[in-house]
Formats: sequence, structure tokens, C-alpha cells
Amino acid sequence: MRIPFKLAIALAATLAAAYGIARSTPYWFAPRQQAEVDIHDPALIEQGRYLSRAADCAACHTAPGGRPFAGGLGMQTPMGTLYSTNITPDTNTGIGAYDYADFERAVRRGIRHDGQPLYPAMPYASYVIASDAEIKALYAYFMGAVQPVRQDNVDSTIPWPANMRWPLAWWQLLFARPRSFSPDPTLDAGQQRGAELVEGLAHCGACHTPRGLAFQEKAMVDDGSRQFLSGSVLEGWYAKNLRNEQTGLASWSEAEIVEFLRTGRTDRSAAFGGMADVVEHSTQYLSDADLLAMARYLKQLPAREGRSAQWTPGTDTTTAALRGGDYRVAGSLAYAEHCQACHRADGRGMPRVYPALAGNSIVFADDPSSLVQVTLTGGRTPHTAHDRMAFTMPGFEQLPNAQLADILTFIRNSWGNQASAVTELDVARMRRVVRDKPAHVVPQETAQ
Repeated sequence: MRIPFKLAIALAATLAAAYGIARSTPYWFAPRQQAEVDIHDPALIEQGRYLSRAADCAACHTAPGGRPFAGGLGMQTPMGTLYSTNITPDTNTGIGAYDYADFERAVRRGIRHDGQPLYPAMPYASYVIASDAEIKALYAYFMGAVQPVRQDNVDSTIPWPANMRWPLAWWQLLFARPRSFSPDPTLDAGQQRGAELVEGLAHCGACHTPRGLAFQEKAMVDDGSRQFLSGSVLEGWYAKNLRNEQTGLASWSEAEIVEFLRTGRTDRSAAFGGMADVVEHSTQYLSDADLLAMARYLKQLPAREGRSAQWTPGTDTTTAALRGGDYRVAGSLAYAEHCQACHRADGRGMPRVYPALAGNSIVFADDPSSLVQVTLTGGRTPHTAHDRMAFTMPGFEQLPNAQLADILTFIRNSWGNQASAVTELDVARMRRVVRDKPAHVVPQETAQ
């Protein structure tokens, strides 16, 4: 079909205008905010170190086996792999050439040193509510205390035209507009502090809030939709529902949430996958007051419509059956063969060593993705100062899909747990996700 000449000219003009506006958008959307910062002030540096841990900068910008903050961590997206960048103060390959205004625009506005938009894998849509004082402290820490590493960044594998950056200016205009923290008058001071951390530097919503068609978080705060922190899938992991409802945190106490964030373990549960990295690099270093503030804020989040704020377990008929050698339920015999030695016949595991399967909210979560993935690939508890030993779970990818589906369905509906079945298709799909996970890149440090 031939396009009329005048229409072709109009389309070309429209595209050119859109391109020009998008190219210029970052400059008027995020004007430079220059300020004097003493990068040698020890108190400011220590404040920045604490805030960098609250913001979990190391987890994304440090590849396994790589130098701190030098980048190279591969992040799986529906369109390809993004690799985190070097944010050490190296002048050539890192952010050493950034003045404060450059740094502030990158962190809070998602604009690079050269004026190009950053991909929203960088959670600037959350960081935007950080205060000027916090950004200054972060700048002092990164420029005054982080060791510079001369290491080139790695290009993404996202194909053209999806990898073009200028359309991201429109995405930022729609979904990452300037805003500040809005205190909720119904919350007390501790809960307000928790809300500020959860919504801002800790950027919990980046993983735990479902995404829309444009990959935007469906809610940045706890609004009337109650989608904020209601659970989402990222890189094949289900970042669990953090709202106070059956499949969320209804079965957790504030003390358990604090203990989990501090150590990565409770008597019932253990962190694995991406959450293990969060505990290892971030939350274990937060103060008791901040951890309690976050826990208190999360526990007051109301349940979604149609969901109960109480978790009531069903009747446990599983323990007696397993102990009596009754394996008539599909998956029970395979559970006894492969899982029972650690997680026990009663599903309670061993406190702080082998996580419980009975009453563990990640086991009966709305989405079984995390359970499927950790069963296939295994996992380990995070290394923290609070536990001398980290424990590893082996993967069971050698088992056929049907058998794994039966085991996981059995676990999700035993000892009083109540959840949907896991299918062979679920396991097969997760095998593909695991197969396609990107390798992390640790480039050789270049000569100075």
C-alpha cells in the first residue's frame, strides 16, 4: 500500500517533532541543581555510606566476583539483558566526572551525565523522593570514600530500536515525574519513617509492586488501588505480597519482619534469590529503629478488596500420613524421598537452618514462581554478621517436570497450607527462564 506524499510528510514531521521534544525533555524536565558538597567530611561520608546501603546500591552495581560498585551485573528484562554500570569515582569509566548536579539528576531524575535518559532498571522513580540532604551525603560517600575502578561498562543486549534512549524521556514524563514524599496524617512518626524508606531509598516497590504494560510500577504509594507492594514477578522470582493479607504478611509479626530483614532468617523462613542479596548488601546494616519503622509500616498496609487480613491454616492431616507411611497423595512419596530429611514430616524444618514449609507464606503465595525456581536451581541463605553459617539448598533440576509439579503441589496444600496447584507447564516455563538468565560480566580492570 502506498502512503500519500502529504501524509508521509506529516508523519515524518510528527516523528521528528517527537524526537526533538524527547531529546530536549530531560533538560527542562530535570534542570541542574548545583550545590557545594564537602566530599571529605567524615560525618557526611558515613551518612552517605548508610544511605547507600539503605538504597541497596551494591547489590545491583557489583557483579559476583567483581570490584565493589564497578558494575557488570546482568539483569534479565523481557527485551534483553541490561548490565549495571560502573558507579565508582573513576573519571574515565565511572562517575568521577560527575559534579553534584550531574549526580543528583542521575539518582533522582534518571538523566545521565550526557543528558540521555537512564533505563528504568535504575529505580529513580523511587529515589526521586529522597531529600537534598540525603543526595548530598550519597555524593560525598561515592566521591570521597568509594575506591575508583577503571572498568568499562557493558552494552545491553536489547536490540534496536527498543534500545533507543530518547523515547525514555516520554516514559519519564508519564511515570517518573518530580514528586516529594507526602506524609500520611493517619500514620504515627515511626510508620511515617517506614513509609519514607519503603517508598524511597529502599525502593521496595521496584520488585514487590506489579508492573503495567509500559513496565511501570502500577502504584508508587499506597493509594486507593492497593496495588502497591501486592507482589510481582521479576527475573522469574515472585517478589512476595507485602500487604497485610493471607498470602502476604498476615502470618508475620513485626518482630519476625525485623528479624528477617536483619538476618535473612526467622524460625520459619529464609531469604533466597534476589531477597538474599537485599539482606546481604542492604537491610542487615540498617538500624533497629529503621527496621522496626519499615515493619510497622508494612503491617498497617490494608488487605486488598476480597482478601482477609487474617491467615487461618487448614487442618494438618499430612504429618500423620507421612509418619505412618501413607503416600497415597500425589507427590507425597517423592517429598519423603527428596525433601523430608531437611524439612521434616511435619513440614517445620529446623529453625534458622532449614526453612519451614508449613505456614510459610512464600510456599502458598499467589504465584508459585519463586518456589518453582528455588526447587530447580537451589539457593543459599545470605551471609550476615548475625549468623556464622550460611546454608545451601541443592537444586532438583534432574527430576522430571511432572514429579516436580506433584511435589510442589503437595507442599502448597499440606500441613494446613492452601494454594493453587503447580503444573508441568509451570515447571517447563521456569526451566526456560532459568536457561535464559544472563551471565554476569566481570571485565578486566583496565590499566590506569
